[in-house]
Amino acid sequence: MEARVKPSVRARWSRAVLVCGKCSKKLDGGFGPDGDQPLAKALRKQLGLKKGPKARAGVVETRCLGVCPKRAVTVVDAARPGEWLLVSAGTDLDALGQELGLVEPEGAAKA
Repeated sequence: MEARVKPSVRARWSRAVLVCGKCSKKLDGGFGPDGDQPLAKALRKQLGLKKGPKARAGVVETRCLGVCPKRAVTVVDAARPGEWLLVSAGTDLDALGQELGLVEPEGAAKA
């Protein structure tokens, strides 16, 4: 019997961000209000993002991305795949969210 593969799944994401899980694990947290959360989890919580295809944006923790910076986490903005970010522990998550396009900059007019 041949397995059927669904050709696509619709997601509501306006943006997608990949966060290196190995870097996050090496830091043993470093983000969030108490500095004890991995970057992906802290970023989703800070910006009010859910997990899965029904979220407005995707923050996905991946396996090792191969950069392995010291005391930082590698982050890839899918809209800018040629420019990877190295995010240090304790970085302001609101500013990071703005840089990644996950939130509108403060003072921006809403349509």
